[in-house]
Amino acid sequence: MDQLVSLVGVARSKPERAQEVMELLLSFVEPTRQEPGCLEYHFHEDLEEPGVFVFYEVWRSQADLDAHLALPHMRDFWERRMDYLTTDVELRFVNMRSPYGH
Repeated sequence: MDQLVSLVGVARSKPERAQEVMELLLSFVEPTRQEPGCLEYHFHEDLEEPGVFVFYEVWRSQADLDAHLALPHMRDFWERRMDYLTTDVELRFVNMRSPYGH
């Protein structure tokens, strides 16, 4: 098995676009969870900073994450992300130290 790829991302929406950003990012959840290489995909909003969205993803491999990012809706989002955000998406790749079974 390939090395799992886990990441945490933070997207800070422009205040006037927060609802639109939330709806857009929420629209990615179910289709992404159906992708073959997606093991976990969770989307959150910061309780203290509305309009700051956090997502946590685990992919079976880098190839699976790359395939996800190559999908048309993801390419479109990445190309236009600064129309919605105050700063670029912060991505932090992490190595799970406390795995658990399902």
